[in-house]
Amino acid sequence: MIPLCSPTDARKPTALALGSFDGLHAGHRGVIAEAIRDCPVGAVPSVVSFWPHPREVLFGEPRLRLDLPSEKLALLKPLGIEQLVLVPFTRELAELSAEAFVETVLLDTLQARQIAVGANFRFGRNRSGDAALLQQVAAARGVPVRVADIVEDADGRMSSSRIRSALEAGDLKTARSLLSRPYRFQGPVVKGRGLGRGLGWPTANLRVDGRKFLPGLGVYAAWAWLDGAGERMPAVMNLGPQPTVDPNAPSAVEVHLLDRSLELVGRQLHVEPVSRLRGQVKFSGLEALSEQIGRDADAARSLLTTQSGVG
Repeated sequence: MIPLCSPTDARKPTALALGSFDGLHAGHRGVIAEAIRDCPVGAVPSVVSFWPHPREVLFGEPRLRLDLPSEKLALLKPLGIEQLVLVPFTRELAELSAEAFVETVLLDTLQARQIAVGANFRFGRNRSGDAALLQQVAAARGVPVRVADIVEDADGRMSSSRIRSALEAGDLKTARSLLSRPYRFQGPVVKGRGLGRGLGWPTANLRVDGRKFLPGLGVYAAWAWLDGAGERMPAVMNLGPQPTVDPNAPSAVEVHLLDRSLELVGRQLHVEPVSRLRGQVKFSGLEALSEQIGRDADAARSLLTTQSGVG
């Protein structure tokens, strides 16, 4: 696994791609390819991002991520990146001029020998810096800056917001196409109240990092892996509250493994939702709910059997 580090702890000098890279879609991968193309001898191929998101610090807006930093490490390595550098975003950093940010963070601290950004990248106080200014400041120190073109498909500009919109709508097929990979999340299995087991449908209750972007509420056919490795198992997943059992309970992620009985508490479960089966419904009682879960399980089993060749 490649390392996750601060600017002061990073290996230097660097050839760096600068941006948020949330989702690592085709546009992001284009920036990374430019950063490491003809990489200067001795420079460490690096991705540099801010953490937390600037809008969280400046405006108190929660910004959920398609990929948490720890998840991004495994995605960056095949792209030729050797370290992920997270610049701590603070109000003090936000007050730096664009020129000062380039000089102090990129050129002095990270010793950049080559830099790449997307054409729409903005930075510095009041987002005053753009790719042209970055090129100007870096050129004075003999550092080349490459600007990657915006990537578009038939539906417009490739963006993280399009991926989020697809996930919010439960459209896993579109999300997968935009990501060029399956969407996944993970979490430790924690002890629940046993309500599913009492209905004959035991579920694994996941504690997912609150900063992770999850799909829209509903019931999904899904694949699951224990501890992130080994055999993938077919499952049905409920994402959201429990309108029939406990309408006042907070939203939860519950996964029922199909045709398996395993002790899961304390284990790390990785989940890949494949298709949204239905929205959430309040049933007349527990018997009606149990019958519907049975139908959901049958639908998930059939769909996953059909798609068993999709990895």
